[in-house]
Amino acid sequence: MSVPGRAAAQAVQDPLDLLDVDADLDVTQRQVRDTVATLVRERLEPQLAGWYEAGTLPVRELARELGDLGLLGMHLDGYGCAGMDAVAYGVACRELEAGDSGLRSFVSVQGSLAMFALHAFGSDEQKDAWLPRMATGEAIGCFGLTEADSGSDPASMRTRARRDGDDWVLDGSKAWITNGSVADVAVVWARCDDDRVRGFVVPTDTPGFTASDVPRKLSLRASVTSELVLEGVRLPADSALPGVASMRGPLTCLSEARYGIVWGVTGAARRCVEAALDHAATREQFDRPIAAFQLTQQKLVEMTVRLQHGMLLAQRLGRLKDAGEASAARISLGKLANVRDALWVAREARSVLGASGVTLDYPVMRHLANLESVFTYEGTHEIHTLIVGEALTGIRAFA
Repeated sequence: MSVPGRAAAQAVQDPLDLLDVDADLDVTQRQVRDTVATLVRERLEPQLAGWYEAGTLPVRELARELGDLGLLGMHLDGYGCAGMDAVAYGVACRELEAGDSGLRSFVSVQGSLAMFALHAFGSDEQKDAWLPRMATGEAIGCFGLTEADSGSDPASMRTRARRDGDDWVLDGSKAWITNGSVADVAVVWARCDDDRVRGFVVPTDTPGFTASDVPRKLSLRASVTSELVLEGVRLPADSALPGVASMRGPLTCLSEARYGIVWGVTGAARRCVEAALDHAATREQFDRPIAAFQLTQQKLVEMTVRLQHGMLLAQRLGRLKDAGEASAARISLGKLANVRDALWVAREARSVLGASGVTLDYPVMRHLANLESVFTYEGTHEIHTLIVGEALTGIRAFA
């Protein structure tokens, strides 16, 4: 009997998936993975650093391309949508965010916020008018919920909708809205005279509606982020979403978007681990690659452990969602855990790359800066902590 030493240790075939988590994907889910990964690697990744540096994203061009692949609203049924399961959608989010969080954010807002709101709560006429064109990327949507003074507390929104004869008139503003200045339609949430919160389908060419981009961003630069202003925006009676008249509407949509984040950030984390591994194998100090040093290996191992945890959590949550059992608390647990760990992985990967890690020659600092935004949006770390805390204790710790 012999005890293997260091010389006997063998490198695994795929160090980015030590547990072979993707072995549980079915044929369709693997096809989605491979199709999106190829698009990102061959078509988009060579341009992402430039888009990030310039603070731009060719949304119209990307929308058509993603629509041709069936990725917009891919988890919805009918109206030209692909009707795929939650795991397939999650895999797509993962591969998109391996490129950049801005790519996944665009798909999330289009499909899981704007399109989902119409699909879940819209009238047949609203669905027919918008969903087929949004599925192909011909029309772009945004989701107007967050305001400058009501982020974690959306129920305190100041945007108002009042009746004027048969019409609705909207006044207010929305902040940090992805796709806002390029959208053809906005789903805007407002408090009505009866104190109920309703969603409204607002074509962005409606008089009184304006959108301007947020300047000087240091995160999610390859993404369109806007402020929406509504000044006396007059809409017909049938512009209100008929299927909901409470905060249940926007919160249901947020759960859809949060689910995509649970998967997406594992793609960003994986790309950071990959960059750190490649750099550690080729960067030499003291006549050895830095991968030969114990402290570097400790970093690489801990990053990989957290990546594997995140992949397992995302896949488990996907199975629960396909079974109709992904509660808001379960999704919050996933968002809380995976974003936190992805951000840690990106920071640790940056340290492995040393000074090189702060440049756009490598993807790590870009992912790190993006994840700082993902840590906050679609519910802050603190809010998700309290949601999970309420699920554990049965006690609500916030108003």
